[in-house]
Amino acid sequence: MSPSLPAKTLPLAAAAALLVAGCSSGSTAADAGPPRPGGTLTIAVGSNPDCIDPQQAATNVSLNVGRQLVDSLTDQDPATGEIEPWLAQRWESNADSTSFTFHLRTGATFADGTPVDAAAVKTSFDGIKALGAKAQLGSGYLAAYTGATVVDPQTVRIDFSAPSAQFLQASSTMSLGILAPAAYAKTPDQRCQGDGLIGSGPFVFESFKQNAGIIIAKRPGYDWGSSLWQHQGEAYLDKVDYKIVPEPGVRTGSLLSGQLKATTEVQPVDEAQFQGGGFGTQTRPNPGIVFNLHANVTRGVLTDETVRQAASKGVNRQEVVDTVLSPNYRPASSILASTTPLHADLSAQLAYDPAGAARLLDADGWVPGPDGIRVKNGQRLAATVVYAQVFNQSQSVLELLQQQLRRIGFDLRLEPRTSAETLQIQQSGNYEFLWYNVTRADPDILRNTFSTKAGNRSRLQPGNPLDAALDAQAATVAPAARKPAAEEAQRLIVDHAYSIPVFELTQVVALGPDAHAVNFEASSRLQLFDTWVSGS
Repeated sequence: MSPSLPAKTLPLAAAAALLVAGCSSGSTAADAGPPRPGGTLTIAVGSNPDCIDPQQAATNVSLNVGRQLVDSLTDQDPATGEIEPWLAQRWESNADSTSFTFHLRTGATFADGTPVDAAAVKTSFDGIKALGAKAQLGSGYLAAYTGATVVDPQTVRIDFSAPSAQFLQASSTMSLGILAPAAYAKTPDQRCQGDGLIGSGPFVFESFKQNAGIIIAKRPGYDWGSSLWQHQGEAYLDKVDYKIVPEPGVRTGSLLSGQLKATTEVQPVDEAQFQGGGFGTQTRPNPGIVFNLHANVTRGVLTDETVRQAASKGVNRQEVVDTVLSPNYRPASSILASTTPLHADLSAQLAYDPAGAARLLDADGWVPGPDGIRVKNGQRLAATVVYAQVFNQSQSVLELLQQQLRRIGFDLRLEPRTSAETLQIQQSGNYEFLWYNVTRADPDILRNTFSTKAGNRSRLQPGNPLDAALDAQAATVAPAARKPAAEEAQRLIVDHAYSIPVFELTQVVALGPDAHAVNFEASSRLQLFDTWVSGS
C-alpha cells in the first residue's frame, strides 16, 4: 500500500475552466440576506420514480431524491473534479488501484442511531454487490469488487480483482451511498418505495405517494457533512416536497403562479419565462457521455467506417443547439461532456463538413439515388436509430438530425420505443444506432460502455486499440497517467465514428423568488443541504 495521504493528493483533476459548477440568473441568495433555517422547498419533478433507493436507481428524478438521504465515503468537487473528504477523512490506494483503504470520521450515525463504522460500510458494499443488475449504476462501479475488510472499527479496505481507478470517483456517488445495516433486512423492492431506506444523510425519508409526491425531512443533529458544503451542522430546510408533475407546461405555470418554489426539467422553450421578476435558473451540463448516435458496427451500412465518418461530418451540432435547444446547451466537443474530468476537446474533428462527407461517400462508391438518398450495389444508405423519450426534446433533435443527414444522402429512420424496450434492444444488440446519454463525472464511463469486456455497445472485436486505452485509464488514479489514455480513448471513438456525439445534456432548474442556493453536485444531481427558502 502507498503511504497514507490526504484526499487532495489523489485528484481526478480536470481543467477548472471547463468545469462549470452551475450558472444562475435572476434573484440571488445575497439579495435575500443571510440563509434562514426552516421552511419547505416545494419542487416539481417530471416523472414518477420507479425506485428512490439510490443504490438501485439510475434516473435523475430518483437520484435527486436519494442524494439527500445518504452520505458517501467521499465527495467530488464540481469545479475541479477532485475527490474530497466526507464520511472518509482520508484514504490510500495500492499501486495498481486494486485496493482502497478508507479511514472514517467518528461520530456519524444512521437515522436509526447506529454508527457509521467500517462494519456498516462493508455491509453496505456487500449489499450493493448482491443487488446485481438491480444496482443499475453501482453494479458497474463494483464489477470487479471482491469484498471489503474491516481493518479496525473506523478503517475499511475495499478490494477488486482488476485495476479500478474509477472506484475513487464512484465512492463519491449516491449510487454507492452508505445505508444502515438494518436496511438490508428489507427487500430491494421495499427499499425502492422508501421502506427501510435508512441512510446517514442530512434528510430522512418521510413519504412516497405514487404519481403524486415524495417528502423528505431534516435529520436532527446531523453534523458530518461533506467538506465541500457551504455550512456545517443541520440542513436549513425543514422539508423538501417533491411534486410529481409530468407536463412541462404545468410545471412552468405552477412556478410562475407561486404554487411551487422551484421546478426541475425546464424545457428550452420555457427558459425565457424565468429571466427576471425575481425568478432565475440554475444550470449545469451533465458530465459523462453526451447524447449521441451510437453505432453497432456489425449491422447494415454502419459496418463501413467511411459511412460512419461521413455521417458524423453531416451533423451540424451548433444548429441542433440553436434550433431545438437553447444557449444553456453545448454542442458536443467529444464523446465526453466538457464537465467530465479528463475531457479531450475534439471540436475540430467534429466540425460540420457536409462537403467532406460528400467526398467520402463519393470515393466509397455511394451515388445519389432518384430520391436523393445514396445507393451502392442496390443498397440504400440508411440506418435506424432506436430511442426512448427520456429527454423531452429527443424527438425534435432526431428529426433535425434526420434533415441534416438527408442533405448528404443518408436516410436516418427514427424508431421510438419505451425505456424498457430500448434497454432490451440494447442488451440484445438488435439495433443500428442507439440514441442515449449517460451521466458520470469520470472518464471510465467509456470503458463501461465501449469495452469489449463490458457493455460493448459498438459490438467491437476484442483486442482492439480502444480496449487497450480503456484498460490503461482504469489502471491508476494518478491523473498524469490516466489523462493520455483517456484522451486516446476519446480520439479513437471519434476518429472511427463508433459513436457520433451531438450535444451535452444540461440540467435546468427554475427558481422562484423564495428559493435560494439550489445546488448541483459533480454529477449534476441536486444537492439541497445548503438550500434555504424565504417568504412564507
